[in-house]
Amino acid sequence: MQAPTNSPQQIITRTIWILSLVSLFTDMASEMLYPVMPIFLKQAGYTVIFIGILEGVAEALAGLSKSYFGKRSDLSGRRLPYVQLGYSFSAISKPMLAFFTYPWWIFLARTIDRLGKGLRTGARDAMLSDECSRENKARVFGFHRGMDTLGAVLGPAIALTYLYFYPNQYKTLFLIAFIPGLLAILATLLLNEKKNQQHETSNQKPVSVGFFAFLGYWKQSSPEYKRLVSGLLLFALFNSSDVFLLLRMKETGQNDTVILGIYIFYNLVYALLAYPVGILADKIGLKKIFLLGLVAFAVVYVGFALTDNLLVYIPLFALYGFYAAATEGVSKAWISNIAGKNETATAIGTYTGFQSIAALIASSLCGYLWFRFGAATAFLTTAAVTGAVFIYLSSFKRKAGAVS
Repeated sequence: MQAPTNSPQQIITRTIWILSLVSLFTDMASEMLYPVMPIFLKQAGYTVIFIGILEGVAEALAGLSKSYFGKRSDLSGRRLPYVQLGYSFSAISKPMLAFFTYPWWIFLARTIDRLGKGLRTGARDAMLSDECSRENKARVFGFHRGMDTLGAVLGPAIALTYLYFYPNQYKTLFLIAFIPGLLAILATLLLNEKKNQQHETSNQKPVSVGFFAFLGYWKQSSPEYKRLVSGLLLFALFNSSDVFLLLRMKETGQNDTVILGIYIFYNLVYALLAYPVGILADKIGLKKIFLLGLVAFAVVYVGFALTDNLLVYIPLFALYGFYAAATEGVSKAWISNIAGKNETATAIGTYTGFQSIAALIASSLCGYLWFRFGAATAFLTTAAVTGAVFIYLSSFKRKAGAVS
């Protein structure tokens, strides 16, 4: 029998362990293909424009669907079906690319993968939130993010090792990536739905949910939720893809091996720090740790704007790992503490949905500033906006007696 979740020895419960392992396996499969996907598509004859449109549409679909499926999960009181189906979709999409390279087939595979992410995100985060109290949410979300990011270390490492011995054998790599995806599916079968997660909806009329459910939730959400998420989304609007940091290194003359090595190093730092930083956030406050993460982020972008020295890039990426550990899981814990228990999936899904759209805008904006004014201007602009977000969130106050 599982011990109560409020027991100090059982903060990381069986459910949290399983969900974290599922995320580790899934991210391992995804990140195994992340470095080689653009190369594979270009070899198949597709242009950079096609690749950009493909990724843009896929990410937009994932972002918009997170709130929709989160809302459906909250209304039904069910979490597990969305988690199992979502991870299954992502796993199935990996080997699909090994069979055909037709444009519509590639688009279908990426759509299935991103739809899987939309299906599972809100429900999974709600399951994590239900497993812990306000006092230990940051460490629980931090533990999950750490395990998830460990997959981002193992996946590229496996891909690099395989391609070292079998250069250009990308289709076989897609089949190999199905193995951790299959392990993720099997692990979800070990999860159990909590009885107290079921809502008393049997005598209620079904409520229709539109695909743009996040707009409706935003209108009816509390002023506190709106204030917090507004600040987080302002930051997201200028928090461009990590690819730009890697491109900056490439621009300054670093070779591909060094760049991929530092990317793996960043994910390793992130994975190792996520849980201890979460513990610290629970002790001293979520807001304080999140603000420290913003400071680290701003320092990294100023550093990348002003230097082209590899010896400086290495500690900057270590600091960037701290930033990720201090913000990713902490932001979800912060939001879940504000949202009602029966709307956790919708609240987090709405935020992550808006965040996905903001990320697309951020990367486009950063690309424009880089093209028009240079990398230094793009990075310094991002750092300046981060400073404004720091000031805004510093003034954020919770209701009396709440944890923040």
